[in-house]
Amino acid sequence: MPDEREAAGAAADEKGGGGSAAPRSASGWRAARWARRAVQIIMFVVFVSLLFAGLQRLEPQPYASIFFRFDPLAALATMLSARAWLAPFALAFITLGLTLLVGRYWCGWICPMGTLLGWTRFHSARGPGGRVPPAFRRVKYVLLGAIVVLAALANLTLLVLDPLSLLTRTVTTSVLPGFVYLVDALERAGMGWGPTFGLVTWVEDNFRGSVLPTIQPRYEQAVGLFLLLLAVILLNVFADRFWCRYLCPLGALLGLVSKVQLLRPVMRDGCGACGACATACRMDAIEVGGRGGASGAAPARVVSSECTMCLDCLVACPRKDGMTLGFARPGPWAEYDPGRREAVLAVGAGLAAAMLLGAGVARAVRRPGLIRPPGAQDEGRFLSHCLRCGECMKVCPTSGLQPTLAEAGLEGLWTPVLKSRLGYCDYACHACGQVCPSGAIPPLSLPKKRTQVIGVAVIDRDRCLPWASDTPCIVCEEMCPVPEKAIELSGQRLITRADGSQDYLSRPKVIANRCIGCGICEYKCPLEGPSAIVVMPADPDIAAGGAPATG
Repeated sequence: MPDEREAAGAAADEKGGGGSAAPRSASGWRAARWARRAVQIIMFVVFVSLLFAGLQRLEPQPYASIFFRFDPLAALATMLSARAWLAPFALAFITLGLTLLVGRYWCGWICPMGTLLGWTRFHSARGPGGRVPPAFRRVKYVLLGAIVVLAALANLTLLVLDPLSLLTRTVTTSVLPGFVYLVDALERAGMGWGPTFGLVTWVEDNFRGSVLPTIQPRYEQAVGLFLLLLAVILLNVFADRFWCRYLCPLGALLGLVSKVQLLRPVMRDGCGACGACATACRMDAIEVGGRGGASGAAPARVVSSECTMCLDCLVACPRKDGMTLGFARPGPWAEYDPGRREAVLAVGAGLAAAMLLGAGVARAVRRPGLIRPPGAQDEGRFLSHCLRCGECMKVCPTSGLQPTLAEAGLEGLWTPVLKSRLGYCDYACHACGQVCPSGAIPPLSLPKKRTQVIGVAVIDRDRCLPWASDTPCIVCEEMCPVPEKAIELSGQRLITRADGSQDYLSRPKVIANRCIGCGICEYKCPLEGPSAIVVMPADPDIAAGGAPATG
């Protein structure tokens, strides 16, 4: 058969063949593929660099979340949920426009999740179809439909499946903190050994504060979120880029747009249906079969909704006039493309999710104990805008913003909440609002942010040292950053201890109408375990109006 195919290919080359674009040499396609790989590396390095920049808690800029602003799934879902045009997502229409022109270039050239999965390839999964039936591709369309339906009901919970959100959230809360911990552990070990002491000093002098943070970030759900990303990677055992092929809702959206893309890989008259292109395709986006063509077999066909424009097929084609990039009409609907059944399943899944997760989030009531970031005290608005992306947690200088699990309900899964015992809201920081891609946390100026009431401190007199055991302590009063202290010391009196020593004792008292709920008092409380002063959610009416005037 190879001889017959080569003879047929030679005959086709002699004949010239038709097509919508001129053939290109294999070396030209290899150069184009190397360009794609270079773009992938650059985009991945930029993505990781932005994560590290956030880890340093540098002065935040809007470009810190630039990848999300080009994300059409995040844009579509958030605008549906918010019932509003969100200007920061205007860049997503550039992505859609280029997808109409050249297909799923985002998946093959830009997406950091796609790049990561492309690099973590398992030998056992190699081959055109892997180990998964092609019909399983419909799952991603059902997930996309469920996200859209749920977003139309003002709920963004399923947006946790957006690949950018999944990757950013996981790297922020587990991968980077783990990397920092490992480096610190190696440095501690190296400090005690003479030959490595100089290396440790060099690392500290050159990378601490610019690449490595000065404070170890810690997150409660680090292990669980890491295991989720690990599961996505390990699915590659069953098929190359399993997530991209079968589960990615962003890929499903771009795939639907790509059904009518203009420039795509097309088969020319010289195609002998040898299958080399299909074997090379990592996404199994090329169908080979039928009768006709130069050697009795129908030319292969590229399913544009599955093609990520990786160019591997063009490099693999053994015939000069067998395959090229050209302008072509949309091809027929593939058997695994979404149809009426998938549309019904998607609507049903979205409605079922709405019943389980709670539709009409705009009428939600904040659950007890939740302290949201500054300016995000309207719980309904916050939940209808939040992407669950982790950008705010990435830039929080104290790791006070943590992803929720059950405490915010399923409708608030992995949204940020301030846990003051783990970290406080820095009075000199307004980074979370500056990097939030959807405006769920408003981009407040620093003076405006300082007036936002996110909670109020309450003293537990049964645990507070001055109140419970007549032990002097003024930490909370000293740490309070409000110009007119929200914690005052009162009732100074002379006490005599059991050993006969004497000391003056003052007890702290919270001035509620001055407190903004930053939580530094709770964080700095010297007691082991739960703090003796706890920040509770503020009255929503007070929070909406900013800090009350002090009396």
